[in-house]
Amino acid sequence: MQDANHSAGRGNLPVHVASGGALAPVVAVTPSTVLAELRQSESPGEDEINLLDYWRVLVKRRWAVIGLTLIAVFATFVNTLLTTPIFRASTTIQIDRETLNVVNVEGVNAGGGTNDWEFYETQYQLLRSRSLAERVASQLQLGSDGGKSWSEPGSPWRALFGSLFGGAKPAAKTAKPAQPVDDRLFAGVIAGGLVVEPIRESRLVALHYDSPNPEFAARVANAVAEAFIATNLERRFGASSYAKDYLEDRLAQLKQKLEDSERELIAFAQKEQILAIDNNQTLISQNLTELNAAVSGAQGARIRAEARWRQAQVSIGTALPAEMLENSAIRALQAQRGVLQSSYQEKLRLYKPEYPEMKQLQAQMTEIDRQIAAELNNIKATVKAEYDSALTQETLLREQMTLLKTETLDLQDRSIDYNILQREVATNRELYDGLLQRYKEVGVAGGVTSNNISVVDRAQVPGGAYKPNMRRNLMSGLMFGLLLGILLALLLEYLDDTVKSPDDIEKKLHLVQLGVIPKLGKDTTPAEALVDVRSGFAEAYRSVRTALQFSTESGVPSVLVVTSTQPGEGKSTTAKSLARNFALLGKRVLLIDADLRNPSLHRSFDLDNSMGLSNCLSGAAKPGQCIHRIEQAGLSVMLSGPLPPNPAELLAGPRMISLLAQAAERFDQIVIDAPPVLGLADSAILGNIAKGTLLVVEAGKTRVGAARTTIKRLMGARARLLGAVLTKFDAKVAGYGYGYGSYGYNSYQYYGYGKEAPKKIASPIRTPGK
Repeated sequence: MQDANHSAGRGNLPVHVASGGALAPVVAVTPSTVLAELRQSESPGEDEINLLDYWRVLVKRRWAVIGLTLIAVFATFVNTLLTTPIFRASTTIQIDRETLNVVNVEGVNAGGGTNDWEFYETQYQLLRSRSLAERVASQLQLGSDGGKSWSEPGSPWRALFGSLFGGAKPAAKTAKPAQPVDDRLFAGVIAGGLVVEPIRESRLVALHYDSPNPEFAARVANAVAEAFIATNLERRFGASSYAKDYLEDRLAQLKQKLEDSERELIAFAQKEQILAIDNNQTLISQNLTELNAAVSGAQGARIRAEARWRQAQVSIGTALPAEMLENSAIRALQAQRGVLQSSYQEKLRLYKPEYPEMKQLQAQMTEIDRQIAAELNNIKATVKAEYDSALTQETLLREQMTLLKTETLDLQDRSIDYNILQREVATNRELYDGLLQRYKEVGVAGGVTSNNISVVDRAQVPGGAYKPNMRRNLMSGLMFGLLLGILLALLLEYLDDTVKSPDDIEKKLHLVQLGVIPKLGKDTTPAEALVDVRSGFAEAYRSVRTALQFSTESGVPSVLVVTSTQPGEGKSTTAKSLARNFALLGKRVLLIDADLRNPSLHRSFDLDNSMGLSNCLSGAAKPGQCIHRIEQAGLSVMLSGPLPPNPAELLAGPRMISLLAQAAERFDQIVIDAPPVLGLADSAILGNIAKGTLLVVEAGKTRVGAARTTIKRLMGARARLLGAVLTKFDAKVAGYGYGYGSYGYNSYQYYGYGKEAPKKIASPIRTPGK
């Protein structure tokens, strides 16, 4: 027997025996603490929509979705068969924009004053009007036979189903003769079945009429088009006749008014001596306009001359602007002087300035300088004369303009009444000319028989029913049923508060997910699945064992309690499988059945349960007498023993702590199969004593609320909860598909084992007889 230090050297959590034989708690950073910190740091992203989760829900609830979809499709199919067939006949007409503009004065309606959208929308509303429907009903004489011509024949499928279910009514033996009815009462029949459909990007309009009677549908469609054309022609001729009479009266009035206003204007002009060149300008105003233009030209010439004169004044010597020197002899004199100056300088090398020839040259240069100065004075005098002339001309024009302004202002005072009379004449003349033109157009349009509406295609008797459309209805039923199925699946998923997937372990229970155990088939037991070491079931438990080795800083806790929320979740199988996997690592493992209410390990190992844990805790036997050695290296089992009346009191006593302390000296790993948590205190007591607790959760059965209550009870008992294992997980049922991610343990072919089917290996556990 080795001590606790030996087990610590193997990487397990050491057992420390405190005073009084109690196990001292070990303080360590657990994975759940780390997971909680990571979850807090990632909490902002939890509200994001994950489409993959919705897809998994639909896959999981696929039969509900498929069933509801099939029901909706079948109901749609039956309803389609029972619906009376409706036939549609269509007539296509062309509506052109009206080109005749009748009148647009004094409240008379204008035929072309609206835009295209308003015009065509008006035509569509006229096609749907009650008056047109009454005209069509009267034209077809629907009331003469009491409505028999448009009555529906009924659905043959409705009669068939009615006879099958006893709902068909026998036909009347005698029928009363139809009584004539006012045709206008059937306008609702016409309007109810008429559909006006404008054809986009064109001037064509399709007129559809739906009716159970195909011949009647064709008759109505053609009758609507013909009645609309006739109504439009009547409306045009009526408007033209009214406009013509109206315009004749207005023309006579405006003609007399125009003559009176012209006479009054001429009399006033003679009285005030106003001579008008045209309707808008008098002689004085024309002179003022011309004089104003002349003043502007003279002002511009004066400004240019003044600028030249100012430049000439400030110029010194020959520094005049180039344009002033263009037509003068200054350039030639300057060139001649330059030649004399060059000759003078050349001879100055040989002769003195007093030499006669030198004096002669000097005299010639002096004369040329005098001529240049005289020429410059002449140029300046010319510029000054131009400036004075421009200034004088501008002054005279401004004086004349002042006189014309005075005369113009006087004329304006006298022309106020003249302008009023002139505007009145112009207005009367415009009105008269406009109405005269309209009168001529109306006269021409009155004899025209053409129409802006024409029939393109006449309606034919439809060869088949327009609705119900079986294909379209089935597609609609399919989409509606699929939508209801999806909503039902999401509702069921929302109402289902069980732990369904490994992600729920972390998201809803906030525990570390240590492993996922796949669900076995109906004909496979856990013992048979564990025999094959390469099966998904066995591989899953080896993954749990590996996760437990990294669950704490010291490895797997030396005393591990395996519990669950409620019975039947697979905790005993998990405890047995983990003990076996630890034993395969060469550890000395003790498996204790601490479920003193409903033990099961004695049945699994086929052992006698007459001596076990209850005997040790009651003092009736020593621990060594209660341990069964299995014929496998390092694996021992302590069964529950006889069921005591007070299991919680036995487990809470000091002998349980002493038993674990003694077992820790002999075994490297102790695995305790504890009872369920809810309703019992046993697991809470064992979790407080042990170094680590493993929670087993059954997929699709354990409710989230119950699991959270279990976790609260364990935490309240200061149990060291390492994480949870999800058992009986079916990836296909949960919506993860085949072999999805790390949960595809239901596939028996693993990477590294090749394509050959794995061979079963005989179990190394030999169970002795009872």
